[in-house]
Amino acid sequence: MSDLIVAPAFAEFRWPLRVYIEDTDAGGIVYYVNYLKFMERARTEWLRSLGFQHYLVSAEPVFFVVRRAEVDYRLPARLDDELTACAQVVRLGRASLHFRQRILRGDVVLADGLIEIACVDRDSLKPRALPSTLSALLQHQTGSDQ
Repeated sequence: MSDLIVAPAFAEFRWPLRVYIEDTDAGGIVYYVNYLKFMERARTEWLRSLGFQHYLVSAEPVFFVVRRAEVDYRLPARLDDELTACAQVVRLGRASLHFRQRILRGDVVLADGLIEIACVDRDSLKPRALPSTLSALLQHQTGSDQ
């Protein structure tokens, strides 16, 4: 696999969700940090849709950590809104995944983010190559067999 794959080789993954009372603040709108939780769910479900389970990482001496999160909040979501959390890999490094993520209500973008996920060694917390099982799934997804 090459050191870097730049999307659009990866399709945007979409995960439906609903806003619950626990997601809102005193003003009745989604509390800002919960958009990051919604984005996390989309990334997790995307991995699951590829056949990669987070618990499989426990067999490898690595962790996935959020290295960077940039989010633009455009419009509020409210209690009981039906939303879609989107995740798309826009850059794939040897030890990282960069996602463009969006939270939508219908076709309206409520939040737009860039999230960088790093793969790190469990003990040293230094960057480490993505697990071979995940790399193989990603190569299959992009049609890359390098």
